[in-house]
Amino acid sequence: MVDLDVLNREQRAAAEQIRGPVLILAGAGTGKTKTVTHRIAYMIGRGVAPGNILAVTFTNKAAREMFDRVNQLLPRRRSENGEKPDRPTLCTFHSLCVRILRQHIEKLGYKRNFVIYDESEQLSAVKKILSHISAKGEKTDPKAILSLLSRYKNGGTQAAAFADESVRAMAEHIRKRYESALRACNAVDFDDLILLTLRLFKEHPDALEACRAKYRYVMVDEYQDTNAAQFELIHSLTVEHRNLCVVGDDDQSIYGWRGAEVANLLELEKHFPEVKVIKLEQNYRSTNTILAAANAVIKNNPRRRPKQLWSSKGQGNKIRLAAFVDDEEEARVVVEEIEADRLMYRVPWREQAILFRTNQQSRSLETALRKSSVRYHLVGGQSFFDRREIRDFLAYLKLFINPHDDVSLLRIANVPARGLSDVTMERLLAASQERSCSVFSAMRHTDVQAQFLPKAREAIAAFIVFVEETRAPLGAEESFSLPAWAERFLAETGYIDELRHSEKNPDTAENRVRNLKELVVTLDGKEPELRPAERLQNFLEALTLDADRKDEKETAADAVTLITMHSCKGLEYPRVHIVGLEDGLLPHSRSKVEGTMDEERRLFYVAITRAKEALTISHCGGRKKYGQLLPCHPSPFLKELPAELIEDVDEVGKQPVSVEAGKNMFAALRAALE
Repeated sequence: MVDLDVLNREQRAAAEQIRGPVLILAGAGTGKTKTVTHRIAYMIGRGVAPGNILAVTFTNKAAREMFDRVNQLLPRRRSENGEKPDRPTLCTFHSLCVRILRQHIEKLGYKRNFVIYDESEQLSAVKKILSHISAKGEKTDPKAILSLLSRYKNGGTQAAAFADESVRAMAEHIRKRYESALRACNAVDFDDLILLTLRLFKEHPDALEACRAKYRYVMVDEYQDTNAAQFELIHSLTVEHRNLCVVGDDDQSIYGWRGAEVANLLELEKHFPEVKVIKLEQNYRSTNTILAAANAVIKNNPRRRPKQLWSSKGQGNKIRLAAFVDDEEEARVVVEEIEADRLMYRVPWREQAILFRTNQQSRSLETALRKSSVRYHLVGGQSFFDRREIRDFLAYLKLFINPHDDVSLLRIANVPARGLSDVTMERLLAASQERSCSVFSAMRHTDVQAQFLPKAREAIAAFIVFVEETRAPLGAEESFSLPAWAERFLAETGYIDELRHSEKNPDTAENRVRNLKELVVTLDGKEPELRPAERLQNFLEALTLDADRKDEKETAADAVTLITMHSCKGLEYPRVHIVGLEDGLLPHSRSKVEGTMDEERRLFYVAITRAKEALTISHCGGRKKYGQLLPCHPSPFLKELPAELIEDVDEVGKQPVSVEAGKNMFAALRAALE
């Protein structure tokens, strides 16, 4: 049996409540992961079958952390037949739906090896649709269309945005074309994963019953971030056995803009009147000064479940408040303070974080960090391997290694356009399902080809010849240059020209071409004696491993973290600098129009509670936009911070340094120079 003595009184109460609906109201830094993992281990110790336990999180990182910690708590024993013991299912909403759909999606007319489109692939599909339906010279933002489409698909048809009949008609028209484009590639997007699972449950009750029988104990992390579809999914699974434990904090609900409904947590009693509510309020992260400031700010939100964070870590230093002339001075001084901390107090860069409201604010900060040669990590930058041109190229390579790789074939069959339309690919996909073979095999069937008009038939035949002729040299014994081979097929397909024409901005287009060429030259690797096919296979495998290692290195490196307030939830840093606390940035100018001031205040609360030891908040009198300095005003949220918790940086600068502090400072400087 797991030892619950390591938990505090409230955590233990939450871990021991294993049946019926439970709400664990976990404030920032109150040890919710520790509580949840001990609860899972305790359930198993009390005889609950691990295979009947499901814990759902929002990120893969959170799921991995939970999995590792549960594994450490569970005894390492093997079953009688020597197999590994059953383990609970700990995963994200999307991976849960993938598990369910991999088993049952054929009931909905898809193949089991469906591919999941990320945002870049979704945007490509939307751009393609817009190119066919937009009037000449008309410019439409594909990201805005994708956002509209997502809201529409997720049941937002009753929202004000769709009140206009013409807007509804357009959304429905784009939705149909978009779904057709995805089905042609046997693809789904992230919205589809949950929506298709809900459709499966409605149309095939046997699939729902099978899932209910398996997942008899359900836990949901970050419940305040669930949207309507996620709520419906969880409700469908738990409404009968009612063994639902949700963990969350309404004060950290900051994703309303992407559909999160804090009401799911605030109104849990509507659906589970018998729910037991347990509050976790002891914070293990921050000083009481930081927590008192956070408590004071958030209590101004009228609709919330009250809680009061406290810590046994002592009072700590006051929060420093600084005002600057403009954003460039703000960035310069913040970087100077980070360097002073490093040189005088040996605070490594990795213990410092700079938080901001909008991505645009990072420019002046990055410039100042580069000037001072301070290493930094900007969270949320797009990975090289997620770029469209790189993914397309890798799909080509995978197809030439294995032409029966449906995912890769469907991605590049008509990229660049070669007469294999969405309708053609959808029919070929259906033919491959009927014959239980790959799409490439279906293409080669003469009876399948006979079903198409001459133009489509010619396009299919030409594609088959292209694939077979391009991959033929890979099986040869004699060695040849893979980069030269790749450049040849890229030229033959016209892909490079397509890449240049697909971007309005010539610099962006050339960057894409350069990305591709940089990858092409590395194809041969360091083993020229191997056969071409083996070299290519090794290249693809090494690429995956190198991408993983690159991510690990970035995380482990000693670097200052630059991060938006939306991205920082769940993270913590010894020293935090919150910059740009100005009216119009936080709260954002949109919040006054959209009525989301409470969510902006929650965002400030989240930012404050990232700090463990020291917190600095700053604002500017002016901020540059398109080279022009525009006046700024302090955020109204600053008035909500209790005066006794704040020290003005200017006032601090005027105070004499104590003899002891001076000695320590010079000692640290001497040590740094040795």
